[in-house]
Amino acid sequence: MDLNESFKHYSIWGKNMANHSKAKRGIPPKSDFNSWYPAIVEIADLVDKRYPIKGMDVWKPYGLSAMNLIDQLARGEMLRTGHHEYRFPLLVPEGLLDKENRLVSRLKAAREAGVDPSELRLDEEESGFKKEVYWVTHGGENKLEIPMFLRPTSETPMYTMFSLWVRSHADLPLKTFQIVNTFRYETKQTRSFIRVREIHFFEAHTVHADQHGADMQIQEDAEMVQRIMHDLCLPSLVSKRPVWDTFPGAWYTKAADVVMPNGRTLQVATYHHYRDQWAGAFDLSYEDPNGETQMCHQTTFGMSERLLGAVVGMHGDDKGLVMPPSIAPFQVVVMPVASHSDGNVIPAVQALAADLNSSGLRATVDSRDVRPGVKHYDWEIKGVPIRVELGPRDLKSSKCVATLRTGGKVEIDLDEAPEKIRVLLLEISDELRNRANSLVSDLVQEFPIENLDSKDNPDSIIDDGIVYEIAFDGNDSDAEFLERKTGLTLLGECDDPFVEPRKCLVTNNPTTKKQYIARMY
Repeated sequence: MDLNESFKHYSIWGKNMANHSKAKRGIPPKSDFNSWYPAIVEIADLVDKRYPIKGMDVWKPYGLSAMNLIDQLARGEMLRTGHHEYRFPLLVPEGLLDKENRLVSRLKAAREAGVDPSELRLDEEESGFKKEVYWVTHGGENKLEIPMFLRPTSETPMYTMFSLWVRSHADLPLKTFQIVNTFRYETKQTRSFIRVREIHFFEAHTVHADQHGADMQIQEDAEMVQRIMHDLCLPSLVSKRPVWDTFPGAWYTKAADVVMPNGRTLQVATYHHYRDQWAGAFDLSYEDPNGETQMCHQTTFGMSERLLGAVVGMHGDDKGLVMPPSIAPFQVVVMPVASHSDGNVIPAVQALAADLNSSGLRATVDSRDVRPGVKHYDWEIKGVPIRVELGPRDLKSSKCVATLRTGGKVEIDLDEAPEKIRVLLLEISDELRNRANSLVSDLVQEFPIENLDSKDNPDSIIDDGIVYEIAFDGNDSDAEFLERKTGLTLLGECDDPFVEPRKCLVTNNPTTKKQYIARMY
């Protein structure tokens, strides 16, 4: 279904939306975030969680449209940066997982031992991911000779093919991406969009001639993430994950985390630098201009439906969703007023919506035969950025009033409606960014003491809903002490260091390394 067909579908669906008024008293206050979030994703018609498999929600049209618009943002970045879209198979043979497990286990063991991976013997390796995947063991009634699994991510199937496609330096760089569903056997408590078993997943995988090419790709990934976050009106904390929290197959991992209103951080994007570690395992090499065989260097970049979860959690309020204009399935809803008293109202409403749509905006008409208050409430829940009412008096004055979901009303000339509404949408986006930045400023605070002495008990000073900014340059044991003492998780070293040296929270040594500790989803 393309976007225009989706609008037609929603218009039909909208006529039956009055039934949602029964949910009016069903929205918990957002101050009770742990109750508000799971309630609002269903009340706002994003998903239906009643499917009989834990962690596998049914996407409903409104939620799927918002997610598709997030995908469009990602596809736009991929097009701009020269990536090409592929679609790899869902099923992966067991042998490829064994190959990945051997590689990842070797890299993990080498990291823990502080040696080069080539120094470890094969018999020192152990499997890594078999307990996290869904297995397919039968085709019909026949037991498969080689078991298969549903992709948890796509390194193994993609790199198997990359080694067939890359032969010469002329084949590089290879920049690919796909948007698919991935599957992980999640045993923790599931939450819509945040922690699920069937994941709507974006992944970009690139192959380069050398480390410099991969370095530049990581920088490009970081810039793409920030552009997408800007469009979603989401501030983020960007950090280089500590070694123990780096994907074992990566040289290093960087991540963007959104601070949710309850003070927990939600990882929404990661980008990994693999150097040439995976290339060796998958025989991914090329012939350079001198005829020499060289190993490729690789990167990956991943995002998921957690982006939509972050939008819901950050921007919503006690009345429902507040959709950023960039991903609002409808940016404007036009509602007729007193159409029974003037036959020109409905044609004018339809003409205005058509004018808005033809100008590139996403608009719909709500002509349901229900009270205006019901319409207002329904569209507040769904977070539509702008509501426009048009009645006989508006037609006479050639003006109408636009109500903003972020608050306030603006009178606009009907002749200038598309241009004015476009400006209002930009202002709404700016307002959402300001609100989000203000919230994060309140929730991110400096740690209240300068040194975490082993004699101190920080329980009385640590707030469960705060992300703490600290100076830290300690080793693994220092970090373990820090996490055990505070009950918080170290996110990693920030891209923006302190301007002046500060004392490390654990070692007391001067450092400019800025890090955050928080409770994570």
